[in-house]
Amino acid sequence: MKKILLFLLLILVIIAGILVFNTVQLSSKQVASQPVAEVTFPDDIFQNLSKGLQYKTISFSEDAIPDSTAFFGFHRFLEETFPLVHANLSLEKINTYSLLYTWKGSDASKKPLILMSHQDVVPVDQPTLEDWEAGPFEGKITDTHIIGRGTLDDKGTLIGLLEAVEKLLEESFVPSQTIYLAFGHDEEVGGSKGAAEIAKHLKSKGVTAAMALDEGGFLAENLVPGIETVAMVNLAEKGFASFRLIVETKGGHSSQPPKENTIGMLAKAIVDLENNQLPYKLVKPIDYQLEYMGAELPFFKKMAFANPWLFKTPILEALNAHTTTAPTIVSGGVKNNVIPTVAEATINFRILPGESIESVQEHIENTVSDKIKVEPVGFLTNPSKVSSIDSKAYKTLEQTIRNQFSTSVVVPGLVGGGTDGRYFYEIADDVFRFYPIRLGPDSMSRFHGIDEKISKENYKEIVQFSYQLIKNFK
Repeated sequence: MKKILLFLLLILVIIAGILVFNTVQLSSKQVASQPVAEVTFPDDIFQNLSKGLQYKTISFSEDAIPDSTAFFGFHRFLEETFPLVHANLSLEKINTYSLLYTWKGSDASKKPLILMSHQDVVPVDQPTLEDWEAGPFEGKITDTHIIGRGTLDDKGTLIGLLEAVEKLLEESFVPSQTIYLAFGHDEEVGGSKGAAEIAKHLKSKGVTAAMALDEGGFLAENLVPGIETVAMVNLAEKGFASFRLIVETKGGHSSQPPKENTIGMLAKAIVDLENNQLPYKLVKPIDYQLEYMGAELPFFKKMAFANPWLFKTPILEALNAHTTTAPTIVSGGVKNNVIPTVAEATINFRILPGESIESVQEHIENTVSDKIKVEPVGFLTNPSKVSSIDSKAYKTLEQTIRNQFSTSVVVPGLVGGGTDGRYFYEIADDVFRFYPIRLGPDSMSRFHGIDEKISKENYKEIVQFSYQLIKNFK
């Protein structure tokens, strides 16, 4: 017994030694910040954003026709507000509503940059209007904020980017490499008619860019325990797929229910899918999140990130590192005493890199009863490729962030939502997702939600970041 106890003690000492060694070895990967002069922008940048928010460039569905009055009005507003941009950059309208600006660089041998945003916004639920501090399309400016749909997603970055370019043109700046400004019009419903067509157009011209930069990363404030601000630079995004589950029976009278009720079968299928979700996995770029965040944490939290072989389950759950399963639509039945002949449910999946639309469908079919029909529905896209953290483009982006936000921790990662960036992998060496929108526990719900607004200080930071990023590509 004594020998067994000594052996167990030895095992514990070895494990503890491995844990401590790995923890000590996990060192900071943050680049040193360099001082940068703050650029002064006039206060009318707030008025410009306010005016841009007043155009109801709403995307309702994939099939809905865009409101030409709203979109063309927004285009005229951009022309009037940024005269130097429109005098010095060439503008092409792709598929009527999407905008592609070309800023010719001085060195044709350098690969261009593609800086992205989108013009469209999501609708506002009418019952929530009274919960807004000001009308969602009023563009109200308070002492501290600009309020309105699109401030966070995504007119704040679009107009902020144009403010930066206008300022650079005032200073007679000429980029060394050509810069494309790509602003799709239907990102909120998949981007297939906007950004996808812009990417096809650029590909037809033989464009191969060093980098495409889109929304989808942000400054996370007090969202990661132990780190005040994380600058999430997302290298990839999950795939998106929805599947319809269809149950068809003979129905009947509710006074004589069959053993297999139409709605009951559907409900069981939904529960089975929720209880048997695809596994959590440590894949790229999630492993980068462990390395970059873990190195900045207090010792015992750092130990968990440095030893994923032992602690990966709770960490991966916290990072949502799996293909998610979410029932979103259910329909069936016409009367309270009639068992329906048909019932349907739509289940949405956000697909982890390494998995696919096909593998998710196979998982569904293996999980639910073979009496249930499974068919894909609506917009579908596989997970994107994972961009590099070793390229010059990433290093320049990383340095720009650290220079302006010296106390932030830059972390490469994976975004669960979809962006227009997915369409640019064929024409860009790397696709990154980041603009310095500050989001904390109280503001996350404002994305697509009630009382969307951005602080004046944060909006200035977006403009300043865009300005410095363009200048840093030499």
